[in-house]
Amino acid sequence: MWSDNETERDFLNFSGTAKTVAEMILQASGRPVSIGVSGQWGVGKSSMIKLVQLELNQVETDESTDKQFIFVEFNAWLYQGFDDARAALLEVIASTLADEAKKRKKGIDKVSDFLKRVRWLRVANAVAETTGALALGIPPGIFSSVTSVIEKLKDGEIAKDEFDDTKASIVSLKNQLTSFISPKEENSPPKEIQALRDSFESALEELEITLVVFVDDLDRCLPKTTISTLEAIRLFLFLKNTAFVIAADDKMIKHAVKTHFEGLEEELVTNYFDKLIQIPIRVPALGTQEVKAYLFMLFIENSDLGDPVKEKIRSKVCEQLTQTWQGKRVDKLFMTNLQTDLNVKFSSELVARIDTADRLAKIMTTSNSIKGNPRLIKRFLNALSIRMAISKSQGVDVDEAVLIKLLLFERCGSTKAYDDLRVKITDSDNGKPVFLKAWEDQAENGKVPSLDELWESKDGFTLDWLSLPPRLSDTDLRGALYVSREYAPMIYSDDKLTPEAQELLSALTDNPDMALTKTVSDMKKNVSLAEMNIIMDKVLQKARLEEEWGTPKILESCIFLSRADLSLAERFKAFLDGLPPASIKAGLIPKIADESWASSLLIKWKSERGYSSPVKKAISIKNK
Repeated sequence: MWSDNETERDFLNFSGTAKTVAEMILQASGRPVSIGVSGQWGVGKSSMIKLVQLELNQVETDESTDKQFIFVEFNAWLYQGFDDARAALLEVIASTLADEAKKRKKGIDKVSDFLKRVRWLRVANAVAETTGALALGIPPGIFSSVTSVIEKLKDGEIAKDEFDDTKASIVSLKNQLTSFISPKEENSPPKEIQALRDSFESALEELEITLVVFVDDLDRCLPKTTISTLEAIRLFLFLKNTAFVIAADDKMIKHAVKTHFEGLEEELVTNYFDKLIQIPIRVPALGTQEVKAYLFMLFIENSDLGDPVKEKIRSKVCEQLTQTWQGKRVDKLFMTNLQTDLNVKFSSELVARIDTADRLAKIMTTSNSIKGNPRLIKRFLNALSIRMAISKSQGVDVDEAVLIKLLLFERCGSTKAYDDLRVKITDSDNGKPVFLKAWEDQAENGKVPSLDELWESKDGFTLDWLSLPPRLSDTDLRGALYVSREYAPMIYSDDKLTPEAQELLSALTDNPDMALTKTVSDMKKNVSLAEMNIIMDKVLQKARLEEEWGTPKILESCIFLSRADLSLAERFKAFLDGLPPASIKAGLIPKIADESWASSLLIKWKSERGYSSPVKKAISIKNK
């Protein structure tokens, strides 16, 4: 299994982009900077900002530079529903500076002043009760408490024996009010906000640091939380010695802005975002080479190789990725050669997984359902691990390569096509999707298969999937479906039958002689046409196992069903007409000659080549 958390270990050569971001912060030399790291969900934004922090930490350990950074990591999503994101960000920044001031033993007074102003602003915004309270500089929470006590006294709601306790409460509130009200100062939110910014800037200067704030998972938040966090960031933007690195999908942020400020024009939405983000950077999209490298490293990470060896391999892979533009490749051959270069030996299991990764990379890059998304790739591999564990624990013999191919279709193929595949597997007697054979043959020979409309895909997924080893048409897939039941249950067509229909199906497939004691009218009375079609499916599946068509027992069941409805008769007729001519024996002719649907079929057989003389003679006799 693979963890879905961000990491400082670079498997995708993101370090180059992370160094660029770190360099921008360094080059700012204390000037304010805001950088947006954008990309869709799961592409590695969180890992990217971890790598940026790592790069800046490495700069600090370099004796040739005196740059000093303090980092604040803020995840707005964690506060959603529990705290106001704007207030929470202010508190986290203030607390971080307070801890740093204590550690450095300087700037304590300035940081304390900043912390006090943050808490005043937090209290002032916690309950927006009256503009009068704010104008007086009285936090609304305290204002409410005083009002409540006075009203209770006036209305006589407080008993005399409770008066002493109430008096003590009033004294306590008076002391709190005294700490906030200053007759020499006029406090108001605009003045407090400016004072807050001045205090913050002064504290950073005293501490001689640059504060780097990493804001993550903003695109996971509801619009209200997103805007609240952005408004808090706006308080500190463009102040000296600050850098903000905001990781979020810019499309999601713009959606939040548009939702929050209802009716805002698209141009204004873009302007709002652009004013917050000075430097937009996108996480690099992954191509086939990067996806291969990522898969290789995930399998290496879970192998029994030692950590030093894993790190050497990771370094070599990332180095190779920087040269793919020159035609160099990260593929199975490259990984094989690494064994010699690093004097290591991969286990047979790891070699097999590297081979699998090499084959999977292209389809995982081009499929619209994965598109090389690292998080989706991890989830795919974790689902595979779970299913393999289920197969082992329950004694279900499933080949991993087969399970990978089936899981790939489940996740990336058409839902309707997957359901079609699943039904055909469960309805067959041996669990083999033989209908895939012709398509697999065509795909292997470089031809475009003549797919059913249900199986066609605009992104070419089905063709890539059919070409991917192993072939499935001659493989029993029932075990693979069994361990995949968390996605879809195994539903057999028999399960849709009424008890009467199931009884008829059992009789027709297991004991035709007993079934024929029933009359067609009895069958039509108790079994619907839809159920008869399901029964015909099963009977014909069993009939396909017969190599010679003279008078097999299943023939009687087919004839019996064909008499129930013309559509069933046409299905049986088409089945017989599709059999190889050499399998038709003379004994079949008398059995079907009197059926109304058979006359045209017999005429056809008599005139065509391939049918034996005894068969043609039997047809001539019946036609006299």
